[in-house]
Amino acid sequence: MRGSVSKVISFQDEEEFLREMDDAMEAFSYLATRYGNNPIEGVLPWDYIGIRDEEGLRIFRVGEFPYVKGLLKLDLGRIKTLEEYFDEMESKWDELSVEDIKHFADMMNEALGEERVYYEAYDLGLDRNTAYVIVNVANLHYLEGVLEGEDRELFEAAVKILLKYI
Repeated sequence: MRGSVSKVISFQDEEEFLREMDDAMEAFSYLATRYGNNPIEGVLPWDYIGIRDEEGLRIFRVGEFPYVKGLLKLDLGRIKTLEEYFDEMESKWDELSVEDIKHFADMMNEALGEERVYYEAYDLGLDRNTAYVIVNVANLHYLEGVLEGEDRELFEAAVKILLKYI
């Protein structure tokens, strides 16, 4: 990704971080639809996990499985297997580590007999209360140079959020 930099960032309040990053990503996505350049190319918090179903890859937080399982296009047996492991992880939430989630992902894949569960945070060296962010500095610079009025205000608010964590 030309012009991109990646960084592991830390935060104290995960819910606040996710809310603020959603706001920033929404603003940048809106600006990208108008100007063609999105400065945020990716955000991966430590507790996000992916499951490949019949339609593609679904990404969600470890504690969100009860809400996601109704969306997964998998047979009931696989969903029940996944649900057991996610229930176990949720029961250990306070002491759950990146290593624990990686271990559970490996066990789920073994129980399913195929690789359907993906957990990248371990390989990226994340820890609890961290995230991996990819920022396209060239796109950020471009938008900074062309925006005016309300779009500039929206951009500056989103950049302020980004800088809070970077």
